Amino acid sequence: MNKILIVEDESLVVMDLTVSLRKIGYEVIGSASNYQDTFLSIKEKKPDLILMDICLNGEKDGIETAKQINQYHNIPIIYLTALDDTEVLEKALKTNPHAYLTKPFSLQSLKAAIEIALKKTENKMDLGDIIFDEEFSYNSSTKELICNDIHISLTKKERELLSLLVENKSKVVTFNEMENSIWPDKPPNDNTRRALVSRLRAKLKYKFIKTIPSLGYKIIISH
Repeated sequence: MNKILIVEDESLVVMDLTVSLRKIGYEVIGSASNYQDTFLSIKEKKPDLILMDICLNGEKDGIETAKQINQYHNIPIIYLTALDDTEVLEKALKTNPHAYLTKPFSLQSLKAAIEIALKKTENKMDLGDIIFDEEFSYNSSTKELICNDIHISLTKKERELLSLLVENKSKVVTFNEMENSIWPDKPPNDNTRRALVSRLRAKLKYKFIKTIPSLGYKIIISH
């Protein structure tokens, strides 16, 4: 059963949404009323989807909260709002939500929006994601490294190295192949190459990258 987090600062709305979501077969894992509570709930409960009210208590509204979520997590977001405002809509759409529902909305509209959002996310994962283990995955389409649903920041060369290793996961990437791919104009010295591999290894919690003595590197993926 898909788990949904409701981000809404009106308790009556939360209650109504909870009843509605349960009617159409979803599990409501909790609610949050502000930016801080939202991130705490994400960390503790790991929702599959977030219903986000645009007007929230605190310094950050729903749009600002969604921006921050998108930076660190791969969770689909559906906006809920009573505002019928073109300027707000344009601002919200810049965060790439999976849907934007204006209150009041029907149960059928809510169900359709959730189903579409979850299906898009599922399809995206089917097409792009490579699962390393229970913690790490890599999206070959966007070249993003994800650990426990959090996007790991990579430098340009770290991203190039990880992409090269994943693309050649069935074989060893030689030192020459690595250098020609990542430093095509000026080959690095051994210390520069080793430092790059060491930084990427650290971000992967020292898993997956195996050194093949006198030859190169290979990525070991269990899935």
